[in-house]
Amino acid sequence: MRPDLPDNEQELLSLRDEYGLLRVSAAGDYRFLTFGESSEQSCCYLPEPHWLEYDYTRAMLLGCHWAPPSPRAALLGLGAGSLANALLAHFSPQQLDAVELRPQVLALAREHFALTDDPRLRVHVGCAEQWLNSAGQPFDLLMVDLYMEGGISRLQLQADFFRLCRQSLSAQGVLVINQWQMGTSGRPYAERQLRSVLGDYLQVQVQEGNMLLFAAPEGHSLPLVRAGLRDWATGLQASLGYSLQPFVDGLRNS
Repeated sequence: MRPDLPDNEQELLSLRDEYGLLRVSAAGDYRFLTFGESSEQSCCYLPEPHWLEYDYTRAMLLGCHWAPPSPRAALLGLGAGSLANALLAHFSPQQLDAVELRPQVLALAREHFALTDDPRLRVHVGCAEQWLNSAGQPFDLLMVDLYMEGGISRLQLQADFFRLCRQSLSAQGVLVINQWQMGTSGRPYAERQLRSVLGDYLQVQVQEGNMLLFAAPEGHSLPLVRAGLRDWATGLQASLGYSLQPFVDGLRNS
């Protein structure tokens, strides 16, 4: 279990790539990756690199409940790599493909954020949409977390991209999307596009304001059996070091 987050944050480095400013800062055993001046993207607790600090990343783990055992998984948007580390540490994927647009972000994840060298992890540098179009195999778990300095990626506002993601699922696959909330409405950005492609989906709102969405392949739906979810979350709590119960309790149909 980690200690309380310290306050003495100090910048370690800053650099620019073709997409803008990247900053790495530290506070005690924590490392932070920031896009631009103030858009904090990732947090890593170095003694436990698989620890998830943000509620939205913890909530994304709910998708593992419906995915088959030892899933073939993909993560669109690597960031500093904490979510990839957590998936590999706790959910035994047979393979995890992670796609990151920015080569410098991948370099920083390896140098400053303890990105795992687990052989099951394959990192691809490039556009998530192009990679998904060429992947050639379906995924049992597909997590979408694409953000830039200015906010949500344009891909996560497009019906065609959501359709591609859904078409990339196996018959038992689960799609997880980290989407922003529209103001305080309790509704995700691109709700119209999401509904046109996904129909009904499950969603949960977290403290940071994000909306996490969970969907099944076309012709299927994810069952919301809260008792089973609670038992599953309870079984994970000791190894995770935090509880997923608040997200189970907040989960609802769209």
